[in-house]
Amino acid sequence: MSRYSKVLLKLSGESLGGSGGVGLNDSVLDQYAQQVTSVVKSGTSVALVVGGGNIFRGLSGASKGFDRVGGDQMGMLATVINSIALSISIRSLGVECEVFTSTPMEPFARYYVRDNALSLMNRGGVAIIAGGTGNPFFTTDSASALRAAELGVDALLKGTRVDGVYDSDPEKNPNAVKYKTLTYDRALKENLKVMDQTAFSLCKENGIPIIVFDMNTPGNLEKIVEGQALGTIIEI
Repeated sequence: MSRYSKVLLKLSGESLGGSGGVGLNDSVLDQYAQQVTSVVKSGTSVALVVGGGNIFRGLSGASKGFDRVGGDQMGMLATVINSIALSISIRSLGVECEVFTSTPMEPFARYYVRDNALSLMNRGGVAIIAGGTGNPFFTTDSASALRAAELGVDALLKGTRVDGVYDSDPEKNPNAVKYKTLTYDRALKENLKVMDQTAFSLCKENGIPIIVFDMNTPGNLEKIVEGQALGTIIEI
């Protein structure tokens, strides 16, 4: 792989909660911010999409009696909270960072317009795009694929707590086999729950590779953008 000049990094909300996966962990925020600022200062343009599962997850809320539309709206708001927290950590390291939202939410964040986000990225800032797609029934995985296509990134990087995609859960099965490479079709056929079908379809149609890697190991993000073969790459 060659070096990536523009990427979108997708982070789960649970990852911001540390080992418990709930709330916001200052150490995790700082560690992620350091990795992001490092790659930005090395010349890579970065956009970010963060989930909200550490605060509220629409699907699980619906299973407990929440209206699905209202539950998803709560999840979108949770992503805004996470995005603001991460933006504060990034700015504290001397890198310009702005939170954009898919629905108007001034003065907390700026309404997302693709050209405004690109302008920020082109001048060395980080664009964090919150609020999902702005619509219920769509995950933040789908939102990250949509924004990746809009922004014309070289790759969608999915930072997780495991070092790639396995044929079963490596945290439960010590004999799980890791894939170094996958096609979109095989990932869907084998029901490897990396991203949802909408996200896969968007990436496949727009030729955007997905790289799944361990974000919790400091330095991994830098290695990925430099073109080192870490994690699992999913492409046509």
